[in-house]
Amino acid sequence: MPLAVDRPSQRDQRIVRLLMKKDYVIKILFIENSLEEAEQIISLMRNSGIAVRPARATNLEQVEKALEELNPDIVMYDPAIKGLELSDIVPMLDASGRDYSLIGLLEKINNQQVADMFIGGVRGVVPRDQPKLLLIVLQREFDALQARRQLRRLETSLRESERRCDALLDSSHDAIAYVHEGMHVRANQAYLDNFGYTSFDDLLGLPVMDLVDASSADAFKALLKGHARHEKPASQLDLHARRADGSQFDATVEFAQATFEGEPCLQIVFRQQSLDPMALEQLQRDPVTGLFNRARFLECVDNAVTDATNGKKGQALLLVEPDNWAQLVAGIGLSKADELLAAFADRIRILLGTHDIAGMLAEHTLAIVLDSRDDAAVKDWIAKLQHSVRDKIFDAGARSLALTASIGASLLGEKNANADQLLNSASQALRVAQSLGGDKVEINDPAAGDKADDARDQYWLNLVREALEKNGLMLYHQQVVSLQDADGDYSEILLRMNGPKGELLPSFFLPIAEKNNLNGAIDRWVLHRAVSALQVRESRGENTTFFVKLTAESILDETLLPWLADRLKRAALKRGRIVLEMTESKVMTTLRPAQEFVKGWKKIGGKFALEQFGSGLNSFHLLSHIDADYLKIDRSFMADLAQHPENQQKISEICEQAKKLNRLTIAEWVEDATSTSLLFACGVDFVQGNFLQIPERLTGSGSVAQAVV
Repeated sequence: MPLAVDRPSQRDQRIVRLLMKKDYVIKILFIENSLEEAEQIISLMRNSGIAVRPARATNLEQVEKALEELNPDIVMYDPAIKGLELSDIVPMLDASGRDYSLIGLLEKINNQQVADMFIGGVRGVVPRDQPKLLLIVLQREFDALQARRQLRRLETSLRESERRCDALLDSSHDAIAYVHEGMHVRANQAYLDNFGYTSFDDLLGLPVMDLVDASSADAFKALLKGHARHEKPASQLDLHARRADGSQFDATVEFAQATFEGEPCLQIVFRQQSLDPMALEQLQRDPVTGLFNRARFLECVDNAVTDATNGKKGQALLLVEPDNWAQLVAGIGLSKADELLAAFADRIRILLGTHDIAGMLAEHTLAIVLDSRDDAAVKDWIAKLQHSVRDKIFDAGARSLALTASIGASLLGEKNANADQLLNSASQALRVAQSLGGDKVEINDPAAGDKADDARDQYWLNLVREALEKNGLMLYHQQVVSLQDADGDYSEILLRMNGPKGELLPSFFLPIAEKNNLNGAIDRWVLHRAVSALQVRESRGENTTFFVKLTAESILDETLLPWLADRLKRAALKRGRIVLEMTESKVMTTLRPAQEFVKGWKKIGGKFALEQFGSGLNSFHLLSHIDADYLKIDRSFMADLAQHPENQQKISEICEQAKKLNRLTIAEWVEDATSTSLLFACGVDFVQGNFLQIPERLTGSGSVAQAVV
């Protein structure tokens, strides 16, 4: 049954963003009868933004070869395939020694068949006619696979860390002990020396309470009871400690949760008080602002995350930066920057509640952990901070300044109780707030993702419409260098858009344009100006060819070819000056209209290129339907090319077959001289990448465009 492919919805796009990082390529093995149906699934995934390295097998020998060459992350198995039973496949997969996820592809759901497949070793099943469900199952299984791999890495790292910590424990000058249910289970030599014991055998089974003076016993006992109830211990406690000979000393005791031989315990560090507590407090403060320094604040973030894990609600992490800080410092001078930053920090300090915490996270990034507030109260606090900053006149030397601040926030709950995730989320929110133009707030609320996505999409849609109406788009070009001494200059046209904080890449705005049917208008804008630039170059006698990307929306637009024919006729360009290009996966999903479009385009003198070529199961089969002049080899083959001889072999095979078919090949994303030499040896015709030329602004497109409209 053909796979029904719809345009990815907003929810589907969120699934893909969760599914993987952009630079990760999922390696998939299809154990599948039909090449066409496997290609449809590959196209669905690529059109949803998922990078795929596929292979296909129809017998045991091919499965064995694919396992050796591909090392798949996910295996998609069709139980209808003849001669390959699940009972044969699973042992081969297990014997490869690599973790994987096995997904069953069914024509229709049959309860008994599903049960048999799960018993046989599959982790998920999906019907072929449900593409959205396929993406969801793929997300779940890929996440689970990554989680298993990460767990193994963490377990290995933990064992290594425990080994190092044990060695450090013995060599430490701090008195450290591990206590389980109030009894000593481990202590280092410094601990024995501090308390006057010669061997740990003297401490083994001794209650730690015996080392605490009676005047401090109640507080210490309460702390131990709290630990027994799995409550988070206080970070430190001042008390009177007692040595084996009965003498006493004042100590600051620090506590931390730990494990010993797999059992939860309490790590206790006794420090004799030799440092003034006020001096210790001062060491944890930023000297400019008086707020906590980075190290101390990150400890506070860890504490907040621990509280959230234990069910505490209403916490939030805020990151705050003064807008246009670099320009402000340039204006007042570096010597006055600290004075201005201290005054800015004061606006935060005066709003802090009793249990709120503020600190310095970076050079001019201030951070706040708000405690026990509902969402409305968090927003109200942020609004008060903005108002406090906005209405204050800041003095820096002889100058008086008005400031605004961008604020990124992430609400903290049990679901996102991870320090790195929380900091990254707040940092991303801060960058979004700054991209909105300054004096803005962006709050990452996991519970309100849909609403935030809608608002953000509307904002970007307004930017795209304004750019189309007011010439907010711009063109760059990057040289495509011939390795075979081809005549003329070749360049790829690259699109950018003016945003509130500078130029934006297409990945920021084209997905929104596609959802709102604006890609066709953008394509015409680009083509119109590319033709104008070529006019200028031809008038100077330059022999130039432009590669211009085309979206699927334009392929389906029956009015585009007549418009292009008229535009080229008026420009009087030589034939073949414009090469339109589309990705292999997009062409696969619009094959019939793409075929008709390419035929019509060639009749009026154009040329055509297939991007991401070689990433499908049988890419050259596509050339029997699409008459492409250029094949742009998939960029996944270019990463660390010198270290991957299998990719070099694949590129050589593509080039060899392309030459037999009289097609030219282009390698994109070439980033070093070694790769360029290897690609020349493979037989590549053209190369392109920032190593060869950084994209430059395209000149000569605007004025001529006005003249020929």
